[in-house]
Amino acid sequence: MALRRVLHYPDSRLRTQAKPVETVDDDIRQLIDDLLETMYEAPGIGLAATQVNVHKRVLVVDVSENHDQPHAFVNPVIEFAEGTQQREEGCLSVPGFYEPVERAEHIRVAALDRAGKAFTLEAQGLLAVCIQHECDHLDGKLFVDYLSSLKRQRIKKRLLKQSPDSPRRSALARAGPG
Repeated sequence: MALRRVLHYPDSRLRTQAKPVETVDDDIRQLIDDLLETMYEAPGIGLAATQVNVHKRVLVVDVSENHDQPHAFVNPVIEFAEGTQQREEGCLSVPGFYEPVERAEHIRVAALDRAGKAFTLEAQGLLAVCIQHECDHLDGKLFVDYLSSLKRQRIKKRLLKQSPDSPRRSALARAGPG
């Protein structure tokens, strides 16, 4: 297993649509293990391959208190969604920001597991939100896309200021301590 670098908004690679996985093989199982390790280390409750710059339809979630109920989804498809709920969401790709987002309360998702076997899962509450959030990543969508353009611009500005790669931060770092 290996930790992967998580891309941060507004990195354009987060907007890439993931391609379906043709075969669940050792490389995909390694990706699943890496995603889980990266997610737990962050710490987070979900992570999509797109967030680590791998554009395959693979995601992992674990909303359990003890981080002992991991789920892996390969080629997930939300077959059914009903009801609505609004919860505050955050994202490993949008660190430090939490905003209310409306999503379906109850979903059914079909996918392949880490062995390549088809399964369906019915989910409600936080698990349903997490799966929907991560499926969005596979389609190049982030939770900030559910916010007003003003809020999205404020978040983008603040993250660009905080980025170690931003020109302003780089200049300050070269100048040394004040």
